[in-house]
Amino acid sequence: MKDLLTLFTVFFRISLFTFGGGYTMLPLLEKEICEDLNWADKSEIIDYFAVSQCVPGVIAINVASFIGYKRKGLAGAVAAAVGVASPAFIAIVLIAALFTNFSDNAVVRHAFSGIRVAVCALLAKAVADFYKAGVRDLFGLFLFLASLVLSVFFSVSPVIPVLAAGLAGVLYKTVRRANK
Repeated sequence: MKDLLTLFTVFFRISLFTFGGGYTMLPLLEKEICEDLNWADKSEIIDYFAVSQCVPGVIAINVASFIGYKRKGLAGAVAAAVGVASPAFIAIVLIAALFTNFSDNAVVRHAFSGIRVAVCALLAKAVADFYKAGVRDLFGLFLFLASLVLSVFFSVSPVIPVLAAGLAGVLYKTVRRANK
């Protein structure tokens, strides 16, 4: 039971200080899960994020579930998922109850402006980490640039580049192994 409470607490704390979605969790996850607790290494975290993009659901909850499952099976997955979802749930309830009273307040508006800037910085860090972990050769660079162009300039659904890159990666590695 203590391990489940630890999973809940760790993911509650990570989620409590994460604004902007699952990708902004990456720096906090690396610090807490990889460095402090040694529950996973950075490549595992990147893999959890990659798989979480391909399955239905919220990325933060999916990643937490994968890590929780690795630690303590189904009960660990539930504890981690509830932990990561709880701060957002509490915040939504509080904001819904109080926002109409404070939405015109200059301090509140400025606080949200500051939070947006911090979210941009965390997202930039997540992109840099994904780039370092995923782009290891010329082929990876090609997939990165192709996905970037499709997403930014042609507004293609993110599902298409993710699935296409996954398929291309499998084919590329299969051909390379066959040639060796």
